[in-house]
Amino acid sequence: MVCKYTIVNQDTCISCGSCGAIAPDIFAYDDAGLSYFIGDDNVGNIPVDEDVLFDLEDAHDECPTGSIKVSNEPFNGDPLKEAFEQGA
Repeated sequence: MVCKYTIVNQDTCISCGSCGAIAPDIFAYDDAGLSYFIGDDNVGNIPVDEDVLFDLEDAHDECPTGSIKVSNEPFNGDPLKEAFEQGA
């Protein structure tokens, strides 16, 4: 199994709510209404649980701004890091 990591680029997030509706076990919203990865407070170093990878893929695909990043490698807190988006 390949681990999948995620992070939200909060600079481009428009707080539309789709990721939280699609994947509430993965994404939540901070006090400003911006989405973040629950697993590690949006650092992107903790792999997403295998049982919600389909939800991750759906949330990634439906994000209107492309703010949800998915990679096979940790993000180390950098949502601008080159993401190897090979599907969730």
